[in-house]
Amino acid sequence: MSGPDKPKVIGEDWSDERVKSFLDLSPWDQSLNPDHYVLTRAYESMRAEDFERFIGFFLAAGRDLNAEDARGQTLLDRVSQHGRSVDYARALANAGAKRTAAAGR
Repeated sequence: MSGPDKPKVIGEDWSDERVKSFLDLSPWDQSLNPDHYVLTRAYESMRAEDFERFIGFFLAAGRDLNAEDARGQTLLDRVSQHGRSVDYARALANAGAKRTAAAGR
């Protein structure tokens, strides 16, 4: 991962262990839905192919792919609004993610 002491690396291969490590993340604000938080961090950090692998690990861990944020939106709702995120939206939908009525608000 990039950070102040590590330069950002583009196109780096992510091991399964690195992809799975996102399952251990916890929201800093306890009012946030932990499953939505983890999905969001993975979406923001991973390439589409790594994110698709992550979804498999996420579901195998018994996590909720349709977890909602404080506004009642799923990650698929959010990702569907981003023109460059078609591959992410497809990966979510193929894994069974749903859009909510809140997405239209």
